[in-house]
Amino acid sequence: MMKSGNDAEPEVHAPDSIIRPKRKLGQNFLKSPKIAEFEAGYADGKNALELGAGLGVLTRKLCEVANSVVAVEKDKALFDRLKMNLAFHNLKLINADFFDLDPEVFKKCDIMVSNIPYNISSKVLMWLSEHKMQAVLCLQREFVDHIIARPGSRKYSKLSVFSQLNFRIYPIKRVSRLSFYPAPKVDSSIILLDPKDAKIDGQAMKVISLLMEHKKKRIGNALADSSGELGISKALAKSLAEGRYEDMRPFQLAPEELAALAEELAESIAENGENSE
Repeated sequence: MMKSGNDAEPEVHAPDSIIRPKRKLGQNFLKSPKIAEFEAGYADGKNALELGAGLGVLTRKLCEVANSVVAVEKDKALFDRLKMNLAFHNLKLINADFFDLDPEVFKKCDIMVSNIPYNISSKVLMWLSEHKMQAVLCLQREFVDHIIARPGSRKYSKLSVFSQLNFRIYPIKRVSRLSFYPAPKVDSSIILLDPKDAKIDGQAMKVISLLMEHKKKRIGNALADSSGELGISKALAKSLAEGRYEDMRPFQLAPEELAALAEELAESIAENGENSE
């Protein structure tokens, strides 16, 4: 069970003389035990994975409630600090680049609980979609606004489409930027991601990505502008859009509609093969 009374715990401070955050690694360390306890609650009794253990504030709370914890930290200085300060029987600490690790390391993990640097947020979503793992993530608010954006809105993008096709997304808490050291320029949001059983092949995802790069153009024009990348002529590209989607624009279509259209287009492109203009 989760320990009580953590609201009264002092925040963890990391003066520059002890830890110097590395900008190239996108380091903003969580210093609020209260936020860490909230996040860790989703891993109660589960086998948790933490990407970027940082100062260990979340790691400690995970170890208190989870069945087991695998915590990965790329920064050697932080890893050594964690090894010295955390002594939990259910904790496995790894000093490595998360994306270079063999997936076998995580095969028993049920859930990722992490505070994710902005510069790897998209890469983490791709990893989670591939491995079909549930996650509770603290992400920059602006990034979350993009992944939950609705069709027709200004922030609706290929990131929105990819995220909503692959996950059921539940925003659950807003987090002040002052909960981190050093404080970033914007607030963050904690979200829950439940993986969907999405079956979209690479070519269809490529079509979606290209369409959303020209999201305010009519489908035919968006395809024509992407004809080179698709290996087809502009004339064929426009002809493929004729019919029910002819007057639609990509940003008006829901993720599922875009996926259905992209699969049809990918199949037609494969049947026609490469064509010169």
